[in-house]
Amino acid sequence: MSERLIEQLKQREEHLKVLKEKGISPFGGRYAVDSSALLLHQKFAEIGPTPSSEEVSLAGRLVSKRLHGNVIFADIIDFSGKIQLYFGVNFLDKEKFKLLKYIDIGDIIGVKGQVFRTHKGELSLLVKEFNLLSKCLKPLPEKWHGLKDPELRYRKRHLDLIMNPKVRELFVRRSLIIKTIRNYLDSIGFYEVETPTMNIIHGGANAKPFVTYHNALNLELYLRIATELHLKRLLVGGFERVYEIGRVFRNEGISTIHNPEFTSLEVYQAYADYTDMMQLAESIISRIAVEVLQNFSIEYKGHHINLKPPYRRVKMDELFHFYTGFNISKLRDRNISTQVAQKLGIKGAEKMTLPHILDKIFSTAVEPNLIEPTFVLDYPLECSPLAKKKEDDPTFTYRFELFIGGFEIANAFSELNDPYDQKERFLEQQKNKEAGDEDAHPLDEDFLEALEYGMPPAGGMGIGIDRLVMLLTDSSSIREVILFPTLKPSPVEIHP
Repeated sequence: MSERLIEQLKQREEHLKVLKEKGISPFGGRYAVDSSALLLHQKFAEIGPTPSSEEVSLAGRLVSKRLHGNVIFADIIDFSGKIQLYFGVNFLDKEKFKLLKYIDIGDIIGVKGQVFRTHKGELSLLVKEFNLLSKCLKPLPEKWHGLKDPELRYRKRHLDLIMNPKVRELFVRRSLIIKTIRNYLDSIGFYEVETPTMNIIHGGANAKPFVTYHNALNLELYLRIATELHLKRLLVGGFERVYEIGRVFRNEGISTIHNPEFTSLEVYQAYADYTDMMQLAESIISRIAVEVLQNFSIEYKGHHINLKPPYRRVKMDELFHFYTGFNISKLRDRNISTQVAQKLGIKGAEKMTLPHILDKIFSTAVEPNLIEPTFVLDYPLECSPLAKKKEDDPTFTYRFELFIGGFEIANAFSELNDPYDQKERFLEQQKNKEAGDEDAHPLDEDFLEALEYGMPPAGGMGIGIDRLVMLLTDSSSIREVILFPTLKPSPVEIHP
């Protein structure tokens, strides 16, 4: 800890002590607020130097303080923005004015007064009364050289939000994106539901789970890797349109586009198929573009992308052939797929199962080229244990993934509702698990029993909310759009 920081901490403790001695609570209670910084800027856009007749009150964090003789200028920020404060000895009780000496940068205060514009043209609040609402005991990072390191920002997100207004704007946009999705799905007859986070079997996707323990039941459980299988049970039970937005957990590596704990939308519609899910995906994204972005055109990592439907549709087999020179039928030959993988620099290909190696080849050779919105159709059977087989070629399935900006945004199927076929797929997945594929789907007897009661034909889709927010905010890392990403513990010193 630097000497400067030690001195600043000591000074703040002394200010705290003085305030307490003067009978002032450093951590106040309720404060009546009737305005905000943004509202004042809008309402008094035309005001001149004469103070308004109306008195307003607002509260926020003090971020600067400048002494000019018997006047103190300060800036306060609330959630809506920033406004200047004018403390004058002629407008405040003298003893009250003296207390400003013990108000530090970072303190949260409530102020009441009249709005006016200074001779320099700055909209300001002529403060008639102020109250300390919460003392800031640690100095904020220095404005220009403070909180810039990405990992430090993720660890100290509370400071990141204080110091970087654009970060607050990003998470406001995230909230509006999720709200828009909910409103749209609700408006077309879908019901939002909640399914268990802890499961006896980790089903619904190919992924390695997190393990937890239920003391009361004396039972080892898994954090869900998807919400799919419980939502399909609801289709069996008579729900025809359901969705869930919630956290899922996959015990996998961390990258710029993957976080082991992430937010997913899963939606299921009875009597539909994957073509309906394509239309739904286009409708959801275009609704967000209109209502949140007010624009179909976005910039992502230097790419200009048009989100206006319809989106390109292309078969996976065609993309494999275009980017690797081989169709999927050829890549099913392990010698060929292994050689292709090795040429692409994929390590350990000789030990991978066929679904794993196909996925790696596609993600390496094809995905980065899918910048404009693209539905990749008809995935191989080996990679799609929960999707219906295509009638004209049962070695492929009615499945698509939507790619935008070079990564996957959505994954959808014409859902498999044949319990006999489903059991065969699960058993094939068990073979993959025995061959070393930790991500292979487990056998779920309870789900198979549910299918035996009859699940209507259906379309289902999952959308990665975090990746969608990345795309729509031009964020380079998924951790930028997650408020509190999990990080290794590390003592961090914030230098003011």
